Amino acid sequence: MLEENIGVMILRILIALILSGMIGFEREMNNHSAGFRTHILVGVGACLMMLLSLYGFRDFQNDVSIRFDPARIPSYVISGIGFLGAGTIIVYGGTIRGLTTAASIWAVAGLGLVIGNGMYDLAVFTTIVILLSLIFLNHFETNFVKREVLKTLEIKIDKNAEVNDIIALLETLQVMVLDIEIQKNRSNIQILSLRVKFSAKLNRTNVYQEVLKLDKVQSISDRA
Repeated sequence: MLEENIGVMILRILIALILSGMIGFEREMNNHSAGFRTHILVGVGACLMMLLSLYGFRDFQNDVSIRFDPARIPSYVISGIGFLGAGTIIVYGGTIRGLTTAASIWAVAGLGLVIGNGMYDLAVFTTIVILLSLIFLNHFETNFVKREVLKTLEIKIDKNAEVNDIIALLETLQVMVLDIEIQKNRSNIQILSLRVKFSAKLNRTNVYQEVLKLDKVQSISDRA
């Protein structure tokens, strides 16, 4: 039985390789954590599991004591691929990176399953939709969607300066203060470490100049 279908199975694996590789190539070009090889391995692996589910147990179909369920293995693939996607997600402060790559890995696993089942037209159409979404919607977000930037501000102020005045000014300038830490050094200077969120459209230089205008503020600097 397997020998009769070996050509079909090889064809499906090759199609999975090509389509998942196209999506992986787009991720690779944009320097994401999971790129060309990862997507190929996920797509081909999922296709292989689907083929195993469809053809690997044909010899037992006529055995009434065995329940044949071709959907069981694919269901485990869909749920199990989550651990790989989670590995591409990075959380730093209030920023989450890698969600799109994790989603593309999950989608490629679905592509592999669909191709393994012989649904070529649906697989090709889905690949085109995914690629268009990754390429063109990324430019759309960059140009039109409001983005935010996280920074840590280090502000040196006199020991008797009012910290609340600085925070109030930042909020007036539409800078969101996420976290604050106050240190004092031997020269009686307070050092504020503020974790803040800027709108990408906001001119940070102007914000810093406004902060420096405050009485008893000595300097301000930032880091990512």
